Amino acid sequence: MLPSLFISHGSPMLALEPGASGPALAALAARLPTPTAIVVVSAHWESPELRVGSAERPATWHDFGGFPAELFAVQYPAPGQPTLAQEIADRLNAAGLSARLDANRPFDHGVWVPLSLMYPAADIPVVQVSLPSQQGPALQQQVGAALAGLREQNVLLIGSGSITHNLRELDWHAGPESITPWALAFRDWFVATLAKDDSAALLDYRRQAPHAARNHPSDEHLLPLYFARGAGGQFAIEHQGFTLGALGMDIYSFA
Repeated sequence: MLPSLFISHGSPMLALEPGASGPALAALAARLPTPTAIVVVSAHWESPELRVGSAERPATWHDFGGFPAELFAVQYPAPGQPTLAQEIADRLNAAGLSARLDANRPFDHGVWVPLSLMYPAADIPVVQVSLPSQQGPALQQQVGAALAGLREQNVLLIGSGSITHNLRELDWHAGPESITPWALAFRDWFVATLAKDDSAALLDYRRQAPHAARNHPSDEHLLPLYFARGAGGQFAIEHQGFTLGALGMDIYSFA
């Protein structure tokens, strides 16, 4: 059975400059059984309520500015799967989590950037689920738990965000060996707490984790981790690293 994954997707430039994360994502995809479909919760689809992308051919959305033309030329033409989208909405509604279909949502870069490195052929159907970020981590764990059964159907469940995400304090000249101490302390607390499977501490991370507000001024990039944890089992580290001093690039699995 496939694990669920949490992927730190980094800057959109990861699609063109994969650094250490690109080979790690490619190796992880090669090691896993090929999924029949992929479901992604991305930090970049915030919504008031749960929505499920149901387009047959979602567009590739370049939801950013200030990057080179080569990045805007990247396409990820993976098909959608409306029947799976309906099943996802049904599972969420059955769990008491009101959800509706959205036939117009394109793939944001939290979807297509990591998937372009894992499955570059773009031939596996992808369904995106929105992130009601104002409802916090507990909801995301519930969403993950409601969809966990899809793993038995060889569906890969991915939360795409970032283990640390304070864009205002990045060092744009830092090499990969340069790690900001407050970002490292937060990442290490999270890894240790995930390894202990301490749900209470994880849900209360804003008070308990060191430098929580500094690492996540808003927590939409961390919430997909809770989706992946809710959907999976035993925690494992697939890749660790930092870019730009304080942007964590960790990848975790929950098998």
